[in-house]
Formats: sequence, C-alpha cells, structure tokens
Amino acid sequence: MSPESKKLFNIIILGVAFMFMFTAFQTCGNVAQTVIRSLNSTDFHGSGYTSMAIIYGVFSASNLITPSVVAIVGPQLSMFASGLFYSMYIAVFIQPFPWSFYTASVFIGIAAAESDRRTVFIALTVISLVGTVLFFLIRKPDSENVLGEDESSDDQDMEVNESAQNNLTKAVDAFKKSFRLCVTKEMLLLSITTAYTGLELTFFSGVYGTCIGAINKFGAEEKSLIGLSGIFIGIGEILGGSLFGLLSKNNRFGRNPVVLLGILVHFIAFYLIFLNMPGDAPIAPVKGTDSSAYIKSSKEVAILCSFLLGLGDSCFNTQLLSILGFLYSEDSAPAFAIFKFVQSICAAVAFFYSNYLLLHWQLLVMVIFGFFGTISFFTVEWEAAAFVARGSDYRSI
Repeated sequence: MSPESKKLFNIIILGVAFMFMFTAFQTCGNVAQTVIRSLNSTDFHGSGYTSMAIIYGVFSASNLITPSVVAIVGPQLSMFASGLFYSMYIAVFIQPFPWSFYTASVFIGIAAAESDRRTVFIALTVISLVGTVLFFLIRKPDSENVLGEDESSDDQDMEVNESAQNNLTKAVDAFKKSFRLCVTKEMLLLSITTAYTGLELTFFSGVYGTCIGAINKFGAEEKSLIGLSGIFIGIGEILGGSLFGLLSKNNRFGRNPVVLLGILVHFIAFYLIFLNMPGDAPIAPVKGTDSSAYIKSSKEVAILCSFLLGLGDSCFNTQLLSILGFLYSEDSAPAFAIFKFVQSICAAVAFFYSNYLLLHWQLLVMVIFGFFGTISFFTVEWEAAAFVARGSDYRSI
C-alpha cells in the first residue's frame, strides 16, 4: 500500500470509528437525564446532569496532559483506551447503580421500560465497542529514515533509546507550552468564544432534549421527540460543517461572517425556545411539567430549534478550529488542548447549574457569553487578517 493510500485508509478508519463511538455516546448523553429521572422512583437515585458535569470536568483537566500522554504511548493506544471508557460509561445504563454511574463518568473524562432500556443501551454499548476495535486497523506510517543495510544492531538500539528520550522530552515540552499559551492575548480572547461553545454544547446535547421530554402538552410523543430532536441537531451540524468547513478554502470574506451567522441563528433559536418552552422544563420531575409557555408549545417549533442549534454550533466550531490551525500551524497540539480544556470546563459548569437554573436563566447566560464571544472572535480574526495582509496565504487554511 502506497503512503498516500495508507493515509486515506487511516482517515476512513478514524472517521468510521469515531462515528460509531460518538453516535453511541451522544445518543446516551441526549437521553441520560430523562432516563435517570425515570429511574429515580426506584432504588436508584442520580442525575444525568451531574454525570455529564463529572465527564466534562475530568475531561477538561485531562486535556492539559493529553499531548504528553499521546507523545509517550502513541495515538493508537490512547484512542483505544478512551474508546473502552466511553463504552464502559454507556454500559452502566444497562443496570445502573449510583456508585458505578458516577465512577464511569470519571473514567470517561480521562426513556422507557426496564427491558426496553436494557436493549437500547446494550445496542449502544456494542456500537461503541465496534468503533473502539476499529482503531486497531490503523496502519502505521512508513518511516522516512530507513536504516541502511550497513548499520549495526548497536546503532539501531541507540536510536531506539534516543527515540524514547525524545518522546519524554516532547511530552514535557508540550505540557509547558500549553501553560505558556494560556496567557497569550489571542488565546485569552478566543477562550471567551470557546467558553460559549461549551455552554451551548451542554444545552443542545443534554438540556434541550430533557426539556422536550418533560413537556406533557406534547402528549404521548414527548419522549420520542427527544430522538427526533437529536436527528435534526445532527442535520444542522452536517449542513453547517459541509458549507463552512469543506468549502472554507473558497471563502474570500474570512471567518467573521460565518461566526456572525452562527450567533444570529442561535439567538433566533434561543428566542423561540424562550417562547415555546415552560421555564421549569429543565428541572421538571419524573411526571413532567404542565406549566404554560409564552405561546402554545409547538412540536414543530421545538424541532426547528433543534436544527438551528446544530447549525449555529457548526458555524462556531468550524471557524474556531480554522483560526486555531492558522495561528498555531507550526505546533497546534497545545492550542487545541487549551481549546478542549476551556470548552470542557464550561460544559461541566453548565451541566452542574442545569440541575438548578430555570430555562430562561440558562438562555440568558448563553446570550451574554455568545455576544462577548462573538466580539472577541472578531478581534482575533481582524488581527489574523492584518497578518495575512503582510504576506501570509490566508485562504489556504
């Protein structure tokens, strides 16, 4: 297999593996609070919000050491171990106990009847494990420096030892660079934008589906609408990723218009959700809520908002990844580690306060962070455009 074919094969395997893993995990996270709330009438007592807060809290801390770990053990083994922890978390839902439920949530970071629930989560666990096993199919790239026939075994052993020392040095350097990068002007500004993506990630991946499932006025379809909501969030993500990710090389206007579109789409979604959903929907009891919204709660509007949430999220994430890749093209691992750290810790905070805050307060927090996050992104993008004007190829990102 040629080097180019091997790279393409690895990309396809990675895509399929992550598709399986995160299809299972995101589906699990979308229904976690609803499922756990239905179990609280039994001997089990827990919170899907608290579980997800633990996941993203531990995830945020582990991102600071992730570049170092990958440098030592390699990406393939790292991804396989992570896949096992994802699968373990999903498997806990088959027969949940509070201690195992929250313990599995820690390891992740480094709404029906009993038989139906078990069937669903057994299937999700198998899907996640299939994705995890696929990592073993990844082919190692050919070494650029092939040893000559005249080199002795002593020279080879010396190179192995030097390679191990280099990996350790790289691990330490990556850890130090992550901390130095945290206090740069560009990273501080982008951290506000990243914080917003963490808050809205929490909302569309965990809170919004719970709100839909808690509205009794939706009738017998309220629980099935959670799955439909997840589908339309995914459609919005795919559409936005295709338009603003794959076609970004032909964008002559920079990233700001895409981010502006994203925040406008989200503000429209937030306003419609504010009108369409009762305020106590995120924290409603197992029997749901009969409270009235400002307008008659509409299933069509709820699903439309799901699509808008996914579309707006894709606008922000594609452009954040793009500008990070541009600003830190020489060594992007520490920059992306900080990005995931900030995003994850804000997601953890949001999942925690989702246990207590009414819907309109959660929407207000996102509006405030969204506004200032957009302004801070504009500032960094203008500086990047000025840098391009001095000779860099901006559109090649």
